[in-house]
Order: sequence, then structure tokens, then C-alpha cells
Amino acid sequence: MGTTFEQFDASDVRDLITEFPLAWLSAGDACADHASLLPLLGVYDDAGELTHLIGHMARRNPLFAALTADPHALILFHGPEAYVSPEHAGTRDWAPTWNYAQLRLEVDVVFEPDETVTALSLLVDAMEEGRSEPWTAAELGARYVPMQRMIIAFRARVKKVGGKFKLGQDEAPETLRAMLENIPDEAVVRWMRRFAARRG
Repeated sequence: MGTTFEQFDASDVRDLITEFPLAWLSAGDACADHASLLPLLGVYDDAGELTHLIGHMARRNPLFAALTADPHALILFHGPEAYVSPEHAGTRDWAPTWNYAQLRLEVDVVFEPDETVTALSLLVDAMEEGRSEPWTAAELGARYVPMQRMIIAFRARVKKVGGKFKLGQDEAPETLRAMLENIPDEAVVRWMRRFAARRG
């Protein structure tokens, strides 16, 4: 089951990835050249469990060569986070802390050059959703095809999902209420309320 902070469900994984899609993708080598921030989209099975992530990268990115040689990789999603002061907790005899949510995914990366246009379209559609005039790649005109040649799509097959959602689950009710009222970061408060609702 893990610690209190390591108890989460498939909907938490899905919603964190949707809200915070920019993640670190790191190849097995610890070299800094083998890690990049990339936007990723989750793919889920009928039960809502994360099965794959879809992304793309520049062919000149050192990750392309590294993951072609060894497809095993680590993906780190950094969700909401905020420093929590004793002022937020409403008491001076309480130690400051940091609330945050994160996901750690072990994956195998498969490059899919024939899916590059689809991967780009999926990402643009997801990011432009809800805008009054969503942008489309067609607006680039003739420049779009040369740009495609410089990019390659990939699918990251999820082997293991780990995470930590440190969002005040261990706080006394009165302390948690004060934190929810006083922490200025809206995203952190929203996620704290989400987990607080499960306390019953």
C-alpha cells in the first residue's frame, strides 16, 4: 500500500498528467544530455489505468540516440507544489513544509516515425482545447512539412507507476482547514481538497 502519501488512484494519475503534461524524460544513462523536458499525453485502458504516453522530440535530441540504443527510461511528472508556512497552518508551533504531487514512471520508449503527424496533432488539439479560436498546424502552411522531418514521435510503454501526493493528509483537521484557507496557490489547494475529501 505504501505510505499515506503514496496512496493514489488511476484518476489521480490521469488528472495530474492532463493538468501538468510537461515532464522530464531521462534515459538510463545519468548524463545530463540524456534528459529533456517534453510534453506528454496519457493513453488509458478501459479501467482508466495508464498504459502509454505519447510524445515527440527533435531527432537531434541526444535522447533519440540514447533511447534507440536502450529504450528503458524514467519519466518524472511534477504536479502542484507550494511552500507551507506556519502562518498558513495558523500556528507558530508547527514546522514549515512543502506540499507537492509527483509521478515517477518506468517506461520503454518505442519510436514511431510514421505517427509523427498524429502525435503532433494530438498534442496541439489537447493544448488548444477550450480556446475561442484553437490554432491548427495547417496555419503553418508549407513550413509544416520541413518541420515534421526534424521531429520523431514516440510511445512510452508504462512498466511501473510510482508517485507521491503530499497534500496534507496527515494534518489535524483544524490545521488542514487553516491551510486550505490560507495557502495562496490555487492548484495546491484544489489538489489538497481532492485528497481531503477522501478522509471521510
